[in-house]
Amino acid sequence: MRDDSPTADLVLRARKGDSDAWDALVERFAPLIWSICHRYSLGRADAEDIGQYVWLRLVDQLDAVHDPAALPGWLATTTQRECLRALRAARTQHACWYEPDVETIPDEQTGMAEHEVLLAERHAALREAFARLPPPCQRLIALLLEDPPLPYAEISARLGIPLGSIGPSRGRCVEKLRRDPAITALIDAEETAWPLRCGGVP
Repeated sequence: MRDDSPTADLVLRARKGDSDAWDALVERFAPLIWSICHRYSLGRADAEDIGQYVWLRLVDQLDAVHDPAALPGWLATTTQRECLRALRAARTQHACWYEPDVETIPDEQTGMAEHEVLLAERHAALREAFARLPPPCQRLIALLLEDPPLPYAEISARLGIPLGSIGPSRGRCVEKLRRDPAITALIDAEETAWPLRCGGVP
C-alpha cells in the first residue's frame, strides 16, 4: 500500500528502523533512479546493479542526510555518478581510449538528467504540501485531477457542496498549496538557482 507521508517523515522513520518507511522511500524514488539509468542508455542488468548500489549507499548515509527534503537530489546525483562509472567500465572493457566524464556527456543528455532531478524535487514538494492540506481540500483537488475530468455536477454530488462553491474552494485550496513551506522553499531555490544540497553526498 502506498505511503503518502512527507519524504522527511519517511526518512526520519527509516532512520529508526521502520521497514515500512524504507519500502515507501524505495517505491517513491525507484522510478527516478531507473529513468536516469535509461537516459544513459544502460542495459537492464547495469541499471539494476546501480539501483542496488544507490540504495545500499543510502543505508550507509541515511543518518548523514541533514536535509531529508533534498533526498531526491541526493539520489539523482549518486545515480548519475554510478552511471558514469558503469560507462567508463564498459568502455575500458572494450579497450576504448575514450572515457566520458561529466564534462564530456552530451549537453542534451546532461539536460535530461538535470530535468529528472527538478521533476523529482517538484513532485516531492507537492506531495508534502498536499499531505498538509485540510481533508476537504485534499478530496476536492483529488477529484479535480481525475482523468478523464469529472463534471462539476458529479464533484458537487460526491462532496455534498454547492456547484457554485467548487471554483472558489479550488482557488482557496490552491492558494494554501502555494503558501506551504515546501512549495515556497522550492520556488525560492529555483529563482535563485541554488544547487541541490544534501548531507553525506558521496
